[in-house]
Amino acid sequence: MATADISNAQARRISLGAQGFNDPRPTGRVDRRHLRRVVDRMGLIQIDSVNVLVRSQELPLFARLGPHPRTLIDDATRHGDLFEFWVHEACHVPIGLYPLQRWAMDAHPRWKGLRAWAAERRGLIEEVRDRVRHDGPLVASDLEMRTAPKGSWWDWDDGKLALEHLFRTGEVAARRRPNDFARLYDLAERVIPGAVREQPALPEHEAKKELLVLAARHHGVGTASDLTDYHRLSHTRTLLAELVEEGRLISTSVEGWGKPAYLHPDAVVPRRVTARALLSPFDPVVWNRDRIERLFGFRYRIEIYVPAAKRQYGYYVLPFLLGDELVARVDLKADRAAGRLLAQGVFAEPGIDEPYVAAELAAELASMAEWLGLDAGVDVVGRGDLAPPLAAAVRSYNRAG
Repeated sequence: MATADISNAQARRISLGAQGFNDPRPTGRVDRRHLRRVVDRMGLIQIDSVNVLVRSQELPLFARLGPHPRTLIDDATRHGDLFEFWVHEACHVPIGLYPLQRWAMDAHPRWKGLRAWAAERRGLIEEVRDRVRHDGPLVASDLEMRTAPKGSWWDWDDGKLALEHLFRTGEVAARRRPNDFARLYDLAERVIPGAVREQPALPEHEAKKELLVLAARHHGVGTASDLTDYHRLSHTRTLLAELVEEGRLISTSVEGWGKPAYLHPDAVVPRRVTARALLSPFDPVVWNRDRIERLFGFRYRIEIYVPAAKRQYGYYVLPFLLGDELVARVDLKADRAAGRLLAQGVFAEPGIDEPYVAAELAAELASMAEWLGLDAGVDVVGRGDLAPPLAAAVRSYNRAG
């Protein structure tokens, strides 16, 4: 059995390379070919509705491609390159993974409760199925099945629950309505290409093994928990052992991790990483808080749902990747009315070269502002130890531009 001992710095570069951060950004027109390259690196793009800056699913593309047409994901979905499903969370997923998700549509434990709810309401499920068949595509609000006042964001009425049951079992599929981001439900046969739907489903055991190998390819190297979490699997210890025995994963150890790790056989250790990117809170590089601390020594928590008075860094805080280090974090907001990209809080990691980091961050924020059509540019309005150097760097960048 092959083994390898990897330094944490090497593991960090392996991970960033696997996620596409050593691929050069396009210099010309960005199109669906570039999107396919990114999706091949990431394996999925997590969806989130928060829009204080931009929809989260657009940020991983900007981080890896730079400015690009903001219709890329919608175009790829319409052309059958991507489909939406619950994978890590709600995600855009390459259409080639559809057969690997069929087991989840039948038996994933994550929606055991929803299956039980639907089993007690077979008449309702049939009614909603017929509505989709005759009136689809439709959004949940088209069904109007609420019998009590809405209590919270996730307080779904019976119609929404029925649609979600049909969605998770694969009977219906979904696209996103561009103007308001609502999920449009339609029969799977009208959304998923027939040649894809007709492919045989893999047994759960084999599908999970394939997904673990894919997770290793997308992470490069990871612990059992890292690989299991990528597609929200469970009970994977035996599967990982089988994959090592088969030579499809390499058992290894990483400096400072204190637990076994698994390396993808095709993983490459870049000599250096030259990335410069602002990372979505839902980017695979940072979504696992334990992993990001192990790899980067970077403690990161999403504070969207934390009361304002208790937030440490801000509402929508993006880590800033420079080279192979996370060197800063910035709380961003798009002031669309004024056409400004607001840096509401900017915080440096210990020991960084503040003028250099500020200059690189200013350039990346200027590129983001232009991509988002915020013509008044970047405005540093908030707190943080890196705010004064960033404000100076923005002024310098604007003078040079």
